[in-house]
Amino acid sequence: PTPLSILVRPSLRCSVKGVVHSVVRGLQFLGNFLDFFVLQKKYVLIAFIFSCSFVSLSIHSPSLSVPGPCEPEDLIDGIIFAANYLGSTQLLSERNPSKNIRMMQAQEAVSRVKSPEGDAQTLTEVDLFISTLRIKVLNADTQETMMDNALRTISYIADIGNIVVLMARRRMPRTASQDCIETTPGAPEVKKQYRMICHVFESEDAQLIAQSIGQSFSVAYQEFLRANGINPEDLSQKEYSDIINTQEMYNDDLIHFSNSENCKELQLEKHKGEILGVVIVESGWGSILPTVILANMMNGGPAARSGKLSIGDQIMSINNTSLVGLPLATCQGIIKGLKNQVQVKLNIVSCPPVTTVLIKRPDLKYQLGFSVQNGIICSLMRGGIAERGGVRVGHRIIEINGQSVVATAHEKIVQALSNSVGEIHMKTMPAAMFRLLTGQETPMYI
Repeated sequence: PTPLSILVRPSLRCSVKGVVHSVVRGLQFLGNFLDFFVLQKKYVLIAFIFSCSFVSLSIHSPSLSVPGPCEPEDLIDGIIFAANYLGSTQLLSERNPSKNIRMMQAQEAVSRVKSPEGDAQTLTEVDLFISTLRIKVLNADTQETMMDNALRTISYIADIGNIVVLMARRRMPRTASQDCIETTPGAPEVKKQYRMICHVFESEDAQLIAQSIGQSFSVAYQEFLRANGINPEDLSQKEYSDIINTQEMYNDDLIHFSNSENCKELQLEKHKGEILGVVIVESGWGSILPTVILANMMNGGPAARSGKLSIGDQIMSINNTSLVGLPLATCQGIIKGLKNQVQVKLNIVSCPPVTTVLIKRPDLKYQLGFSVQNGIICSLMRGGIAERGGVRVGHRIIEINGQSVVATAHEKIVQALSNSVGEIHMKTMPAAMFRLLTGQETPMYI
């Protein structure tokens, strides 16, 4: 690493020698989305998300170094980097955008905040405090706190040259109607947009700052494991892989889809110029056959009049056009294109609206392999025990081990999952379908 300009204060000691001589061993936290959840002020990590893929971490004891530019003990106490604060801006974002989109958002934030070349840039000298609990921005002269973000709220870290962009989820009310903004109704695909605050800094140590924040997540996870009586050294990638290899895919979906009685070809009659009168949602990443699910039907519409369709049915094809693997917006466009048709042929698989999940977790030291926020499954580890158990991204958890969690607080859901071992039985359904069925959203029929 290049020489560091770290301000070392008596109460916040950072081993410069340790930083200079530590080897950055492929810690790819830069530009990667990290999803953490908090429970009783301790970090509960259900999954590390790296550009839509996941890593089973091999974690070491306190006497060994955690990959990264800093000593783990220093990150627990907190370290300080010198930087210039250029400003902040607010962006709207999907809940779980891709890495490329995150980087574009970071670049947009820089273009909004940074003055054009040749123009005077308004900046404030700051001390950037980084620890396993929070990231604080202190005025370098007065030491007044300018910003204070809990580590768990950080969604993305990017270093672009000597610029660091720190993206934090904005604290929002929990109610579904308040924590997001709908895009323009009637658009090809109506997606919810969430507020994201982007803080922009300038520093010679931009890369080290980003790496140190990424390393803080890893150290925080270690501390959580130790606090719960789990030796981090026990979590080896090989051991987790061995467990995965002994488990078969939960084949409830496979059995259901392979039963010819559940596969139907339907002919629907409709008037010319009449919409089909349906709402469709994605089956969710992790589905055996990713397609769209019938989430609602308009009273008196062609779909409802036929009496042949039910909520939960998965649509395989329409008029011999396969929908399997197509984006939701494309499927919606195909259905909208039926407006002038008088007959519509559908191939469906009759499915209940609720999906059954079975996760086999032999020990608490093995990560479940998915993340959840307010009951909704946000991400899934490819090849993990959750994927093998039938977990689907975008689904809302309805029941855990026979107990309803529909009206259960997020912290209790996380606690129930993190403490579950053995066979974990869950029932889920697409979150969009749940909101429609419970009257939280007004259906937009196509």
